[in-house]
Amino acid sequence: MRITSLGARVVNAGRRNWIFVRVETDQPGLIGWGEASLEVKTRGVLGAIEDFAPLVVGEDPRRIEHLWQALYRQQFFRGGPVEMSAVSGIDQALWDIKGKDLGVPVWQLLGGYVRDKVRFYDHLGGGAPEATYGQMEPALVADLARRTVEDGFDALKVLAVPRSRPLDSEARVRAAAETMAAIRDAVGPGVDVMVDLHGRTTAAMAIRYGQAMAEYSPWFFEEPVPPEDVDGHAAVAEALPGIPIATGERLISRWAFRPFFERGAIAVAQPDVCHTGGISEVRRIAAMAEAHGISVAPHNPLGPIATMANLHLAVATPNHLIQEVMRADVPWRDEIVTGVPPIVDGHMTPPGAPGLGIDIDEVAAEAHPYQPEPQYRWFHEDGSVAEW
Repeated sequence: MRITSLGARVVNAGRRNWIFVRVETDQPGLIGWGEASLEVKTRGVLGAIEDFAPLVVGEDPRRIEHLWQALYRQQFFRGGPVEMSAVSGIDQALWDIKGKDLGVPVWQLLGGYVRDKVRFYDHLGGGAPEATYGQMEPALVADLARRTVEDGFDALKVLAVPRSRPLDSEARVRAAAETMAAIRDAVGPGVDVMVDLHGRTTAAMAIRYGQAMAEYSPWFFEEPVPPEDVDGHAAVAEALPGIPIATGERLISRWAFRPFFERGAIAVAQPDVCHTGGISEVRRIAAMAEAHGISVAPHNPLGPIATMANLHLAVATPNHLIQEVMRADVPWRDEIVTGVPPIVDGHMTPPGAPGLGIDIDEVAAEAHPYQPEPQYRWFHEDGSVAEW
């Protein structure tokens, strides 16, 4: 079997574009699909996929590890989110082909399922441009949380912390605590509530926010400082011993995760299957995390193929904790990608179809062509640049 073409289909989904990677083989009808979506970098990823084509066309798609190594190592300048998103989408498509060729779901190729169902949590958002300093009103957040629980989820995440200066006012800290208080009042103590700081704060400010929110029992504190700041993560973890620290959505490959594991800086790793190197690399990161007593809760605000890739990983990964899903994108996602199991009472069950278990309606996808993503610009009151 040989790969005959490598390409991509772009589907606009409002605030972002989905990049669906398409790998075609010389076996009639055997096509693999993956997802390489990267916010605001769509054209860059498409260019990287095109650049990679000579390395994969003509090769055996079943040699997944061999091709991963070639894509990663046979580049003098390698790594980074654009290139690794392209690698991620290709890798997922290769797993899809291998599962289809053998007639088994991808989770079976990963060693079989270790759990009967996968727990999901809903992300309430909070970074919308209309929000004040990136923070929604407590009443609105509480209403969203209430609806999430009514839909069957027992876990949710909120971007409760505003864009903050290196040392910010007590008013900002109180506003974040009020948001958490409103959520707790709305859903009670039986729902796990995660707090996403989005790397907006210094370690000093993250600690102040954490201390103010501690009474509301955040399940974990995500990205309390920018992703490159290993020492900052460790400082926050040390200062907030009762609040687990999570990070990883912007860490690219196992080598970026290693210092966080070695320092004991995080309790939860959050690799993104669309950015960090696909199914193959998330498996390796999860194994490294397991050796350090760390759980994995993969990042996933993207499209339905990404959700399916994460589902297969979750089914077969012993230290998988919980899976993120972003439901508030577009109402027609099921018209383009079919085969994604429904979320019932906050859980999905292992899919049984071969490969990733999805089908793509390419005609329906063409009805939603590429559109430039919104480029938001964030500044503090004094005009200085703020974190997204």
